Amino acid sequence: MEQIFKLSFIPKIPLGLWGKAIFNWFTTNFDFFFRGLAWAMGVLLDGCVNALLAVPPVLLALIFAIIAYALQRSWKLALGTLLGFLLMLNQGLWKDTIQTLVLVVASTMVSIAIGIPLGIWAAHSPKVWRVLNPVLDLMQTMPTYVYLIPALILFGLGMPSGMLVTVIFAAPAPLRMTYLGLTSVPRALIEAGQAFGATSRQLLWKVELPAALPTIMAGITQCIMLSLSMVVIAGLIGAAGLGSQVVRGLNQMNIPLGVEAGVAIVILAIILDRVTRVRQGAH
Repeated sequence: MEQIFKLSFIPKIPLGLWGKAIFNWFTTNFDFFFRGLAWAMGVLLDGCVNALLAVPPVLLALIFAIIAYALQRSWKLALGTLLGFLLMLNQGLWKDTIQTLVLVVASTMVSIAIGIPLGIWAAHSPKVWRVLNPVLDLMQTMPTYVYLIPALILFGLGMPSGMLVTVIFAAPAPLRMTYLGLTSVPRALIEAGQAFGATSRQLLWKVELPAALPTIMAGITQCIMLSLSMVVIAGLIGAAGLGSQVVRGLNQMNIPLGVEAGVAIVILAIILDRVTRVRQGAH
């Protein structure tokens, strides 16, 4: 009876071995592709980091503050951005901050480039949405540490692996919010555009996307926050930045280092959140 309740009479399904076989097949047949892609991504990310580090830190902090003011027209946000980056410089975390910023921005751009077009496609094709929806559920519910295994196997240690897991984790946000925004556009607006003879492309660019812009921007903001939340986990697989400092503080029980890096991550998150919000009256 105990065997029946525990199903011990049924042989264990070798899911782990099947997964290992799949990854072995990929590494055997496509190792050159993944290593080449990792190398190209590494060169691009390192080039961006080195270019930003070549600028004097105080000048770069001023540039970031000017960008914040230009986007939001808020001197308070610009001042907060300047003080935030200067605090990171004061704490000796400037290079780590720049590495994290580059990783987050690059991952967000890739996530947006994947998520928004797929969201538009899904909003206009119920069949596509039925296929994507369970995939997105899997991507968002899978424990983030599980992503580390294929990333390490296919890309090795470093920022490319960190970028891969970040994109997998963050891409569903802009995709879902784009789908939600477009499917929530009032039918009356679409019918008005059709009545004036607008083509499908004109309806998309001049009616649907402008109406859905606040929702899409909320998805982009979520994507940035999700990307930033992955920096600590990315630090576990060799991605440089503030996450690696948090991991180092944890491994060494170095409380001051952990607090400094944690505060820097919070400041960076606040700056990115405020800067990327849709400004009232901007559209």
